[in-house]
Amino acid sequence: MIWTIALTSSGIAITNAQQVKLDTTKVNRIDKYLNDGVENGFSGAVLIAEKGKPILAKGYGMANKEDVVPYTTTTVSTIGSVTKQFTATSILKLVELNKLELTDSVDKFFKNLPEDKREITVHHLLTHTAGFIDVIGDGDFDDIPRDKFFKTVFSTELLHKPGTKYAYSNVGYSILARIIEISSGQDYEKFLNRFLFKPAQMNQTGYFIPQWDENKIAIGYYNNTMNVGTMISRFNKIGKVTWTLKGNGGIHSTIEDMYKWYQALKNNTILSKELFKKLTTPYILEYEGQSSYYAYGWVIYNSDRNTKIISHNGGNAIFFHDFIWLPKEDILIIQFTNASSREAEVAWTIEKMIFNEDFKPDPIKKSLNNLVFDNLETRSIRQINELILTIKEKYNSYLKYSENLNGLGYDVLRTNKNSKLAVALFKLNTELFPEEGNIWDSLGEGYIADNQKEEAVKSYKKALELAPKNDCHWCKSSKKALNDLKKM
Repeated sequence: MIWTIALTSSGIAITNAQQVKLDTTKVNRIDKYLNDGVENGFSGAVLIAEKGKPILAKGYGMANKEDVVPYTTTTVSTIGSVTKQFTATSILKLVELNKLELTDSVDKFFKNLPEDKREITVHHLLTHTAGFIDVIGDGDFDDIPRDKFFKTVFSTELLHKPGTKYAYSNVGYSILARIIEISSGQDYEKFLNRFLFKPAQMNQTGYFIPQWDENKIAIGYYNNTMNVGTMISRFNKIGKVTWTLKGNGGIHSTIEDMYKWYQALKNNTILSKELFKKLTTPYILEYEGQSSYYAYGWVIYNSDRNTKIISHNGGNAIFFHDFIWLPKEDILIIQFTNASSREAEVAWTIEKMIFNEDFKPDPIKKSLNNLVFDNLETRSIRQINELILTIKEKYNSYLKYSENLNGLGYDVLRTNKNSKLAVALFKLNTELFPEEGNIWDSLGEGYIADNQKEEAVKSYKKALELAPKNDCHWCKSSKKALNDLKKM
C-alpha cells in the first residue's frame, strides 16, 4: 500500500494514494529530522507536495513562545522577497488585460524622467537589469512619501546601462508596484487580491485585506532569542505599506495559501500557459557555468538531475520563507520560520533528502545565538575557550561575514551579564577579519566593559590604523574612547 499525507490545519492526516514516490519511510525520516530540530530551537511550518497532493504539511515548534502557541499550517507569517513573484505575475496579468507591454519604457508611467532612465523597460525591472541600486531609505518601515520616494529613486545614479548587467534591486520592484497601480487604477494590494488571491482562493494572503486573527500571526524572534513582535503590528502602527517595501517584500501568507498559489499556477488558473512560461523563463544568462538564473520574480535553478527548479526565498533576518518547485518531478517544498538562521533554512536540505537516498543531513543545530545565550553564565576562561572552539568548528557558515559575530558580541554586551564572553567573541572576529578596523573598535568596547583598559587602548589604536579614509562612521567614537582612556 502506498500512502500520501493530506493537508490539515493542525498537521498530518494519512490517506490512500496512487503512484507516490515519496513513501512513508522517506516522509517519516523528513518529519523526524524536523521534529528533532525543534529541540534545538527550530520553529515554523513545512509542506511537501507530490503530483499536486500534499504528503507532509505540518507546523513545528512555537509561533508564540511566551503564550505557548504552536506553529501550524494556518500560522500567518511574511514571505519576504517571494512577494516579487506576485508583483511579476500581476504585471503579466496586466499584459493579458492589454494594459501594458513588457517592452514599455518607464517614461510611459512616470513623467519628466532623467535621460538615463527613459530607456528602462518593464522587462528590465522584472529581471533586475535596469541598473537601479538595491534599496532606498532606512529599512522596510521607513515611511517616505510616495512622490519623494520616486523622485529619489529616479534621481539616483544607475549602477550600469539598462539591460547590460544584473543587479538585484528591491527598488526596481517598488517601481513595478507603482506601475501596477497606474496601469490598473487600483491600489497594489487590491489588484493582487482581485486578480491573484481571490481566483486562487487565498484568503489569508496580503498586507491588510485579510484581517487576520491576531492569535494566528507568528511572533518573530531575532536570532531566535529576542521577541520582536509581528510585522503586521508594524504595518498597523504606520497604517500603510511603505514604498520601501511595497511590491518587493512584506506580504504575509500561510503554508496552506502558498500551496493554493502553487495549484493556481500549475493549473493556469491565474495565467495562461504562454504567460506562465514567460514568468518562469530564465532571462539572465550572463553568468556562464552558473546553475541559477533570474526569470520574472523567480530564480531558476538546474537540479542535480538536470531538471528545472522554480524558486525564490525571502526574509528579514527574523522571518524566512522558501518556495521550491520542481515541475518535471512535480515536487513542491514550502517552508516558513519565525526564527531565521542558517540552521533554520531547511528547504534545500529536504530537497536533497527527497532525491538523494545516500544523503544524510547534519542535525538541525541550535542557532549560534541560542548556543551563546545558553552559555551566558559561563565565566571561566577554559569554558569560554571551549565554547569558542565549538563555534569555530561547527558554525563556519555563520562566520563568513564579520557583522554576524560582531552583532552577537554586542547582544551579549547589552545583557550586562558576561563581558568576558563578549570579549572572546569580538576577539575571534578580529582573528577572522584582522584588516577590518570596525571589528577592532568593537573589541575595544568589549575590553572597556570588562575593565581591561590597556587592551582597550591597543584595540582602539589598531582600529584607527585600519580606518578607511572616507566614510568612517565609527572613527569619531573610537577616537573619543581612546582619548577618554588616556585621561584615566
